[in-house]
Amino acid sequence: MEGEPARAPPPPSGLPAPLLVLVALGLGWLLWTWVLKPPPPPPHPADPPRTVDARGDLAEFERTTIDIFRTASPAVVHVRTLRLDRDMGWNTVEVAQGDGTGFFWSAEGFVVTNHHVVAGGSRFLVVLADGTATEAELVGTAPDKDLAVLQLAELPEKGITALALGESKDLVVGQSVFAIGNPFGLDQTLTTGVISGVGRSIRAMNGREIDDVIQTDAAINPGNSGGPLLDSAGRVIGVNTAIVSPSGAYAGIGFAIPIDIARKIVPLLIRGEPILRPGLGVKLFPPEWPISRRIRGAAVLRIRPDSGAARAGLRPTRFDGRGGVILGDVILAVDGKRVTSNLDLYDALDDYEIGDTVRLTVQRGRTTEEVAVELTPET
Repeated sequence: MEGEPARAPPPPSGLPAPLLVLVALGLGWLLWTWVLKPPPPPPHPADPPRTVDARGDLAEFERTTIDIFRTASPAVVHVRTLRLDRDMGWNTVEVAQGDGTGFFWSAEGFVVTNHHVVAGGSRFLVVLADGTATEAELVGTAPDKDLAVLQLAELPEKGITALALGESKDLVVGQSVFAIGNPFGLDQTLTTGVISGVGRSIRAMNGREIDDVIQTDAAINPGNSGGPLLDSAGRVIGVNTAIVSPSGAYAGIGFAIPIDIARKIVPLLIRGEPILRPGLGVKLFPPEWPISRRIRGAAVLRIRPDSGAARAGLRPTRFDGRGGVILGDVILAVDGKRVTSNLDLYDALDDYEIGDTVRLTVQRGRTTEEVAVELTPET
């Protein structure tokens, strides 16, 4: 009617179109999943369910390796070296000096390791194969051979079984070897390999040459030092000591001190006896002095009375009382082996025994002479 207000249209009935679409899609998915979806295809006859195959017996070499580790590993220990230092506040603190490996030499708790593992330490901890840590005392060291002996302060209740010792004089390239140690702090690690070379030479920390060293490709890394190198009979044939690697990690070449050297040195260290080596009975100038004067050889400073050098008439250096120096004999060779430094002389004499006689070539003033000297004991 004319004059009445306009009315709003009625609201639409039913669900909105978008919601109807979603409902339809959901119903379609349920219909496909439960009713219309075809069943999965049966498994292909060429792809049956996999089962575990029987392992069978271990190979003989595997059983040998397992037996060697099980027998030897209880006698291998982790050596931790500590030293005293000062912190920023000048307080005395104890810090880690280094880690290495060792092995039981005897049931009395003597542990063999490397000299460089314990060098500079003031306290030593030995961690047994079962994880028990105990204090140890330093019995003695042989820096020239990179060997050292510790002794447990307290023996474990279950006792100690020492490793069997072998020989190193008859080793041949190609023999199987086994190294047990604690590389990078990973206790009770076994590595295997072969003897890669024999009769090698390496330098100890003090610069002295160690001869007849064993070369192996068994992985030796930092922390393996002082651990045993075993043969296939489980006997110790060497004491692992060094690696050749620019990065300081395993690079296929490792070295071990031959057990024949350890069998001579270790008992002396345990008994507290001096380690004697053949010598001339001379005191040499420090190495810097000849070098500064362009002298090639080992310059004799003093001669010990009643020594082989004294009896042979070797001449020491003299002083004229006015500040002048009258240089004594300069040793140029030992039995024809050239000597250009003090270390060369020490290395040459290591090839002999106390009581042997060597022929020295010496520079005496402006002349060169030959002198026969009987070698005497030196510490």
